[in-house]
Formats: sequence, structure tokens, C-alpha cells
Amino acid sequence: MKVRLSEYDENWRRMFEEEAQFLRELFSDEIIEIEHFGSTSVPGMKAKPVIDMMCLVQDIKKMDAFNVQMKLLGYDVAGEWGIPGRRLFRKGGETRTHHIHVYQYDNLQIKRHLVLRDYLKKHPEEVKQYSSLKEELAQRFEDTAYYSKAKKPYVNELEQRALNWFE
Repeated sequence: MKVRLSEYDENWRRMFEEEAQFLRELFSDEIIEIEHFGSTSVPGMKAKPVIDMMCLVQDIKKMDAFNVQMKLLGYDVAGEWGIPGRRLFRKGGETRTHHIHVYQYDNLQIKRHLVLRDYLKKHPEEVKQYSSLKEELAQRFEDTAYYSKAKKPYVNELEQRALNWFE
């Protein structure tokens, strides 16, 4: 899939809220909390215009019962997609608009995502540096798989700085 990098868009917050309301109604009592995370949640951050959402649920296994319904509603059902204990749903096909990451409330992956978001919101110099890297990589790599792989070492270091800041 081709990399689409955009300037920060105030509409991303609204898109999150609308989808969160829909998911609360759909998943009902299974949802504990829904968080907006990733680059579209950080003001000023350049991002692929795909809203990353994290749904925290009581029991991850119960979410598998929603696969058929999610598919009928236009979501790609991707299962764990490389992260044990996660369920990933993608909306929008080739021009994706949302990634719904579902985790059981006690999954260890949750913290690193939310801490990174909060760290970036408090460190505008990091946002600027990360955005510059994204621009450079988007010019070098057309495919999101190569783009993501190229930025992974930087993201790992950034996550570690965020975790150290949080501690």
C-alpha cells in the first residue's frame, strides 16, 4: 500500500469520536475504554491519515464473536496481526481511515502506546523531529511496509525515551 503522509488535521479528533461512539454501541458492555493513539492523536504531528483507536475490553476472546459483523460493516478482520492478544480491524480498504486495535485491559502492549502518545504531546521538539523523519522516509519509500520497517528503530528509541520519562 502506498504511503500517504498528511499534515496534522483537526478533523482527526472528530473522526475518532464518531467511530468511538459507533464502537461503543456495537461492542456494548465488552468495552471498558476507547483511546485515540498514534500519530493522528498528537497535535502538530505529520501522519498517515489513519485513525488508530485502542479498545480496551474485559475478555479479548469474546471479541472474536464480532468478526462476521465487523466484516459485514466493511472492516478487514486481521486477527492478532503479529501482536499476541490483540485483535485488529481495519476500515477503508486501500484508503484506510481507521485501525481498531482491541486489547484485553491487562495487555502489556497498552502502556507503551499510551505513554508514547502522552510523551509526544508534552515534547513538541520530538514531534518536529519525528515528523521530519516521516517526511524523509515517505519520499524514499512508496510502500508502507518499507516505510514502517525503516522507521522502526527510531520508534523503538522514541518509545524507550517515553517510558523513561513516564517512570
